[in-house]
Amino acid sequence: MGGCKVSDRCGGCEYIGRPYEYQLAQKQAKITDMFSGLGEVRNILACDKPYYYRNKVHSAFKRIRGGRVICGTYAKGSHMIIEHDKCYIENKKAQEIINTVARIASKKRVSIYDENAGKGLLRRILVRISESTGQIMVVLVVGSKYFTGKGSFIAELLHEHPEITTVLCNQNFRHDSMILGAQTRTEYGRGYIEEMLLGRKFRISPESFFQVNTPQAEKLYSVAIEMADLKPDHRVLDCYCGTGTITICVSGFCMEAVGVEINKKAVVDARANMKINDIDNVRFICRDATNYIEEIASSGSEHYDCVIMDPPRAGSTARFIKACSDLSPEKIVYVSCCPETLLRDLKLFREEGYKMTKITPVDMFPWTDDVECVALLQRTDT
Repeated sequence: MGGCKVSDRCGGCEYIGRPYEYQLAQKQAKITDMFSGLGEVRNILACDKPYYYRNKVHSAFKRIRGGRVICGTYAKGSHMIIEHDKCYIENKKAQEIINTVARIASKKRVSIYDENAGKGLLRRILVRISESTGQIMVVLVVGSKYFTGKGSFIAELLHEHPEITTVLCNQNFRHDSMILGAQTRTEYGRGYIEEMLLGRKFRISPESFFQVNTPQAEKLYSVAIEMADLKPDHRVLDCYCGTGTITICVSGFCMEAVGVEINKKAVVDARANMKINDIDNVRFICRDATNYIEEIASSGSEHYDCVIMDPPRAGSTARFIKACSDLSPEKIVYVSCCPETLLRDLKLFREEGYKMTKITPVDMFPWTDDVECVALLQRTDT
């Protein structure tokens, strides 16, 4: 497959136009260089279908001379929209729907939000697609309280794309780069989609965190489960658990799994996912992970055989790492989307008595420079 026509301006894909094997080798070398000497560095898990894998796609809009509305992602480090008719990493159907919305907006002369003036209606669009169920969510992000002609706009969108299963409108009056605002209303369908992951069903709402590459997420979580090597009498603590994907996936391998997450909406989704899957050995706690683990470590009220952690890109904190070591689980499985912060945190864990024994890189984001990793840490006194 050839190169992308806008890659030099977009900046989203560092490896597009090169053989897939080349980027795998580059990512493998990066992880080997960073983590060799700390433990076993395993081979990177390649993506079987490295094109059009993103199940979550968003776009901004702009009206140009002549009245036509264009859509696309922002160029790296700017708010300049890069218009394109094909992206090699975004789901094809999602791209079609976004282009249709831009065309309808042009036809109906819908006002486009101007960031500088803080005025206008149509601001962004978010499309989420389920690989397994085929369900499609469209979120129209607007910068005004009133959407005149909303009914006819959505009706035309559904006429063009009857495969869409739910449509929502989100009001975003923020002055930052956040895609969604605080208020979302369901206009059509159930307001969420469902996806299957390792045989479990998960509800995905507009705000839910869910891995953007579902097949690779299954590989990622399978590695985490293999490294945890859970037994029927084990208790697992899943920190930064989000909507409970890892918590629920490991629940079939242990006595109890407890997920901790600070985001209230994510916990609501996690508890709904627990019920959907008819699971009775899982609990979800809406707390800051650091505060919670400090509390149970100091009180000695809970014992966990394994801690699984999947922190944001910024990594964990020294406080969390200290409290995690005080809790003294036999194993810690660290899932990371940023090798640099993972390496930093591993050094702190080493000071607290935990050593990385193995690490597996997973190519979650083909054509980009990003690489996900799963690391196993074990107590050095065992």
